[in-house]
Amino acid sequence: MSREYSRRGRNWFTAMGILFIVMAAVVFLRNMILWSPGFILDFLLNSEINNEKISLGMVIFGCIMIGLGYRKTNVKTR
Repeated sequence: MSREYSRRGRNWFTAMGILFIVMAAVVFLRNMILWSPGFILDFLLNSEINNEKISLGMVIFGCIMIGLGYRKTNVKTR
């Protein structure tokens, strides 16, 4: 590998994006085990703010953070 190889996606934006997506996946899986997928769909489609909608927002925010992580230039070390 040459020294000019850029290690894209190796900054804290990408790490935080992955963390948000993993946390949201844990919440979705926990609710799938406790409730059935039909209840999860009902919770996503009703008008109240609940855990599933927050998790969906976390997935979207995580994807945005990963996108910013790949766009941002990395800090060069000595």
